[in-house]
Amino acid sequence: MAIAENRKAFHDYFIEERYEAGLVLEGWEVKAIRAGRAQIGDAYVIVDKGALWLLGAHISPLLAASTHVKADPTRTRKLLMRAEEIRRLVGKVEQRGYTLVPLDLHYSRGRIKLQVALAKGKLKHDKRASEREKEWQREKTRLLRRR
Repeated sequence: MAIAENRKAFHDYFIEERYEAGLVLEGWEVKAIRAGRAQIGDAYVIVDKGALWLLGAHISPLLAASTHVKADPTRTRKLLMRAEEIRRLVGKVEQRGYTLVPLDLHYSRGRIKLQVALAKGKLKHDKRASEREKEWQREKTRLLRRR
């Protein structure tokens, strides 16, 4: 079940591989995410010192949040993955020109997880071609439905 999706990622990138990562969250963030107050449309993932970090994700604090906690909605959050997976991703990002893009925030066995994709950026003509292909698929289903 998706909590927040990054639909822009499919338009801007060719998605090669998908990975699931855990997030290091504070208590107020978990409550806010469960209330549906998370956005990852402008978020991206960086590699720093062998660790993965989520930047630009916005989690709005609840109004009933604790008063003794200073809530920062766009703070940098660490992603949790196996060391072997991180090494593989770091190698691909640094050598082959890939980028890491968050796709969606979802629940997995009661825990909040982030689906991260290894992606390559699309050029303008690639975006136009994929849009043309999508329109053709829609038109094809319309024509088949009429029969």
